Amino acid sequence: MNNTILQFKGIGKSFPGVKALDNVSFEIKKGHVHALMGENGAGKSTLIKLLAGIYTNYEGEIYLDGELLKLRTPNDAQKHGISVVHQEIKLAETLSITENIFLGNLIYKKGLVDWKEMKHRAQAMVEGLGMDLEVDMPVNQLTVAKKQIVEICKAINHDCKVLIMDEPSATLTEKELKILFGIMDKLIKDGITIIYISHRMEEIFNLANTITVLRDGKHIDTLPVKECDRKTLIKLMVGRSIGNEYPKEEIDIGDVILKAEHLTRKKVFKDISFELRKGEILGFSGLVGAGRTEVMRALVGIDHLDSGAVYLKGKKILIKSFQNAIANGLGLIPEDRRQQGLVQIAPVKENICMVGRNKVTRHGLIQASMEKDMSKHYVDKLDIATPNIETEVQYLSGGNQQKVVIAKWLLEDSEIIIMDEPTRGIDVGAKSEIYRLMCALVKQGKSIIMISSELPELLGMCDRIMVMHEGKLVGEMAARKATQEKIMELCT
Repeated sequence: MNNTILQFKGIGKSFPGVKALDNVSFEIKKGHVHALMGENGAGKSTLIKLLAGIYTNYEGEIYLDGELLKLRTPNDAQKHGISVVHQEIKLAETLSITENIFLGNLIYKKGLVDWKEMKHRAQAMVEGLGMDLEVDMPVNQLTVAKKQIVEICKAINHDCKVLIMDEPSATLTEKELKILFGIMDKLIKDGITIIYISHRMEEIFNLANTITVLRDGKHIDTLPVKECDRKTLIKLMVGRSIGNEYPKEEIDIGDVILKAEHLTRKKVFKDISFELRKGEILGFSGLVGAGRTEVMRALVGIDHLDSGAVYLKGKKILIKSFQNAIANGLGLIPEDRRQQGLVQIAPVKENICMVGRNKVTRHGLIQASMEKDMSKHYVDKLDIATPNIETEVQYLSGGNQQKVVIAKWLLEDSEIIIMDEPTRGIDVGAKSEIYRLMCALVKQGKSIIMISSELPELLGMCDRIMVMHEGKLVGEMAARKATQEKIMELCT
C-alpha cells in the first residue's frame, strides 16, 4: 500500500442508455508512468473525468494516498494535487505565458497582484523543464509543442502529485516528441505520477511502467509493460486478434484521374506537382508544418493558389471554392474533425447529410424520411456506435465521429477523397475498420489521398508515397520499396 498513490474500487458510472464504467478496480503506483489503454468508448475519458472532479456522481470509491477521495469540482482535484493536460490545448491565447500559468491561482502581496514573483516562478518552472522561453511572451506566438509545455507548467503549479496526460503527442513532430518525453522524465524524477493516454503503441512501450486496459467500460487487465507485447495489447483492447493490421489489397490501378502542376502558395508551399490514379491510395508524408495540409486545402479551394494548374480526367479545371471542388467530385476529411469536419451540437443525421443535401431534398425542402433513411443506412454500413441518429455528434467517441465524417463523403459519392490524418486519436480497432473502408472504396474505383504522420500506416496502406519538407516535394517512392528510414531521411 505504501507504494500505491491511487486506488479505484468498484467504480461505476452510467449515462442515459449507456453504462460507461462497470465495476472498475485497479491501482496506480507512485512515481510511475501508468498507461490507460482502450478503444474509443472504452471508458478512459469517463474515468479521467471522475478523477479530475468533472463527474462527481458515481458508484465505488477512489483513494489517494490511502485516503478516500471526494471531489465536488475540478478545483477540488487540483487542491488534492491532481491535474490534467487535455488533448485539446486550453490556454488564453492573448495572455502571456506567466498569466496562463497562474490563471485562477494569482499570487498577491499586500492586496496587489505580485507580478514580479509570478514571473520569477514561471521562468523557474519553464527553465526547470529544460525550455528557453520568455515568460512575457503571448501564448499565441508559441508552437503547439511550446503551448503544451505551458499547459504542463500550469498543471504542476498546483503542488501536483498526479498528472493526467490525454493524447499529448497527437500533433507533435518527432523533435517535439523528444522534448515532451524529456520533460516527462524530469517530472517522474520529481516524484510526480503520470497517467498517460495514447493510441500510439510505440510510445506506450517506450514510456510506461504499467498498462491498464479498459474495454466496454470494464477493467480487462493491469500488467507491467515488460510482460506485454503489441499483439497481446491489441487483443486485450478489442477482445480479438486484429489479424493483418493493414489490410491493403493489390488492385489494378487505372489511368490518371487528377493531375496537379506547379502548385504554389507564396510563403507556404512551392512548385508542387503530382498525379493521382483511379483506384490508388496516394500517401503524403512530412513533418508537421511541411505543408501537406496546406497543399490539400488549396487544391480543394479553401485557400487560394498563387499559381499552378489542376487537371481532372485530363481536363483543366479552375477550383475557386470548396463548393467548386465538391461539384467536381473532390471531398476532404480534415485534420481537425471536431472543429472543421463536424457540427458538434448537430445530430448524427444532419452531419451525415450535410454535404449531400441534394440527396435528401425535394423541391428545395429537406425530406425528413429520406434524411432518416440515408443516415441510418450509413450508420449501419459503417457500424457507427451511437444511441440513435438524433444524438448530437459531440457525445460520440473520436472513432465514431470520424466515421460520421467519412459517411458524409460516401453519401456525396465523391470520386476523390482526401483524408488528412484519418486515424489520429483513434483506437486500433477503429483504425482497422477505417483501413478496410479505404480498401473497399478504391476497389469501387474511388481514389484516395492520405496525409499521415504515422509511417507504418503510410507504408501499410499506400501505393505510392510523396514526401514534403518545408513546403516542397522532396521525394516520391513506391510504398513496397519504401522504408521508414528512407522516408524520415527525406522528411528531415
